[in-house]
Parts: sequence; structure tokens; C-alpha cells
Amino acid sequence: MKINELLNIEFPIFQGGMANIASGGFAAAVSNAGALGIIGAGGMTAENLREQIRICKKMTDRPFGVNIMLMNPEADKMAKIVTEECISVVTTGAGNPGKYVEEWKTSGIKVFPVVSSVALAKRLASIGVSGVIAEGCESGGHIGELTTMALVPQVCDNVDVPVIAAGGIAGGRQMAAAFTLGACGVQVGTCLLASCECPIHQNYKEAIVKAGDNATIVTGRSAGAPVRCLKNPMTRAYLKMEQSGADKMELEKFTLGSLRKAVLEGDVKNGSLMAGQVSGMVKEIRPLRQIFEEMVKEYEDIR
Repeated sequence: MKINELLNIEFPIFQGGMANIASGGFAAAVSNAGALGIIGAGGMTAENLREQIRICKKMTDRPFGVNIMLMNPEADKMAKIVTEECISVVTTGAGNPGKYVEEWKTSGIKVFPVVSSVALAKRLASIGVSGVIAEGCESGGHIGELTTMALVPQVCDNVDVPVIAAGGIAGGRQMAAAFTLGACGVQVGTCLLASCECPIHQNYKEAIVKAGDNATIVTGRSAGAPVRCLKNPMTRAYLKMEQSGADKMELEKFTLGSLRKAVLEGDVKNGSLMAGQVSGMVKEIRPLRQIFEEMVKEYEDIR
């Protein structure tokens, strides 16, 4: 069964929970375009999340979800809010959502944690999550080390819950590969940055469109927090600091507010332009509906 049949959405596609980007309005636009829109709570307070959920409800009558970064200091409050607001789907990142799963499932919420290893996938499947999102290191933002091609089939072989493939997916050929590997759906993010509806600054969108195959780089490995983003003066300076032995606190201070600089101000030199390796495949800014339709058509033409 494809994930769209399970969740009553048109296309078997999740939108990535992109912090500081995936607002209630954007999640609604994605859901209205046929995929599963997801509010990214990573950069929010709990009450801000409630506000964005209510905005989303006003803008769509279709299913949508919320992504909770478990290292957020208000994660406990957010966990209660998604129950109170009767959210359809919760995805999680940066930790184990085990302590919330029972309450969410009792409330009818389907839980899809993001995993970057087989061990974590097995642990979460054993506590009753609805499925897992196996995300390879090709993706933008915070990443693990395994590639999508290596991770997805190993996760599929070791759990008996639905698996969503994520990382390095922007077209129908990659969707077909994901299904061949055993996934029942895909999660996409980078290709949606270059959508007409995405609320990021136009400069950020144009940087994605102009990106080539080798346009991204991973920073933060020395601090144990690898992040993939487009190469720019900020990333080069960051890497120099890493190489010179800067500690985690210095590195965090250097990047403080850098994502907001990119998203809100369009600062492509000093901002953190989080994006995946498929940036080089994104050639134009298109409406969300067109992105999804063309992806599915390409998949259907070659399957």
C-alpha cells in the first residue's frame, strides 16, 4: 500500500518539516496541491506552533502534519498541542519520541519519526510508531552519514512498518528508485524551496535554481551536528573555524541566526542556505502542484 492510500492524500509525498520555512500557510499550500503538508516546529515556541496549526486549518481542509524537533526546549508542550489540535500526522527529528507515542496513537495521530540508522528504526518500530522516514545524507539541513540508497533497503528489511524514503529525491526517477528499494512513499524538501508558494526570500530560491551538482557542503561534523547547505562565504568561514579547532560553542555562536538571514533577508553570503544534493536538478521556480504532478508522471512513465 502506498502512503497516500493510508493517509488519504492524493500523492505518496511528504513535505519535509523545514524549520523557519514550513509555516502553517506553506503546509496548507502543499496539502492543497495534493501532498502531505507539514508544519516545521523546529524554530517555534509552543504557542507559535498552535497559532500556525490554526492558520493551516483555515487554509486547507486536507490532512496535514507537524514536525517536532525533540531537542526543542518546548517539545513536551508541543507534544500536547498536537494532541489538543487533533493533528493527523506527526513527524519527529533529533531524538526518540518514545515517551509521546502512546498518547499520540491513543489520540489517532499517526507517528513517523525521521531515522538515519537501522538501529533507531528498529527501536521505534518496536514501540509502535506508524512508520519511519529513512533519511539519507543527501538531504539538506541536519543529516546522518548513510546515503539514501544504502539506508532505505536496510531499514525496509528490518522493520514491519511503512517506510518513507527521504534525501536526494526531486523527481520521478528517484521516486521509482525509492519504491524499488521498498519504500511506500517519499519525503521531499529541496525541490519545494523553489516553489512559487514557498515563503523563503527570492534570493534563496534563485540560489537553489543556480546550484550545480557539487553546490552543497556539510558543516558541523567536528561539533557532532552535520548540516548540509549551499556553499557560500559563510560555509567557507565556518569550515576554516572547524579546521582551526574552534569548539562547539564558538561554532554555534558563529551560525546563530544564519538560517533566518537566508530565509527572511535573502542574505546568500552570510546566511545558511540549507539544501540537499538534488539542488543541481532544480532548474526553475514552479507551482507546487506542477512539481508534484510532474514527479508522479515521470514515475508512472518509467515504472
